[in-house]
Amino acid sequence: MSQPSRQPVTPARPHHRLTEDGRTMREVLSYSRRGNRFTPRQAEAWEAHHETWVIPEEAVDDPGFAWTPWFGREAPLIVEIGSGVGEATAALAAARPEANVLALEVWRPGVADTLWRLAEAGASNVRLCGVDAAWSLEHLLGPASIVELWTFFPDPWRKARHHKRRLVDPPFAALAASRLAPGGTWRLATDWADYAAQMREVLDAEPLLVGGPVERWAERPVTKFERKGVDAGRTIQDFRYRRS
Repeated sequence: MSQPSRQPVTPARPHHRLTEDGRTMREVLSYSRRGNRFTPRQAEAWEAHHETWVIPEEAVDDPGFAWTPWFGREAPLIVEIGSGVGEATAALAAARPEANVLALEVWRPGVADTLWRLAEAGASNVRLCGVDAAWSLEHLLGPASIVELWTFFPDPWRKARHHKRRLVDPPFAALAASRLAPGGTWRLATDWADYAAQMREVLDAEPLLVGGPVERWAERPVTKFERKGVDAGRTIQDFRYRRS
């Protein structure tokens, strides 16, 4: 008797992995989950828009999960890792109505802030999801499926003992490069000099990528976060790499 076919099982997401004795597994991640309390404005934006623009985390556990139905159309896909409060997301997505923009952000109040900014900008082509970015790229996005990748001001994890938590390292660079379509672009920015040096060393060494430091990307709006870095005397460094 033939056995029934089985759908592939997606590996457990970060924060869902357990040890053999059932305890939550300690993991080295590029972020920490902060509080979820909303301001009144955030709560209003969440209530008005989350059902349309936010993809629930549990949705990705469906073996048949795909991004296209959530956008309601087929279109070139742009991915932003760490969209924060959406200042850059809203402006850049509004300028690219022909593209689907997937913003990966684990901080729910930031997602709520992004929702009202998207509404103000008329950027209805964005969907937000709080699932770990590295896991999402590995398990939910296929090779050569992204036309642009944005990573603006990722957590610098300033203390030396925390550098292992930085997002941009050789394994992640190889994964991200594999998800970019040939000719696709990865744009990054940071205001920490030692992280900028690490980014350049890692990305220059990735054989699928060609590029390096560039002038500040004029399309990227100057965010409140960026202004704080400048006010503190830090230099903003932009990078642009292309998938060969």
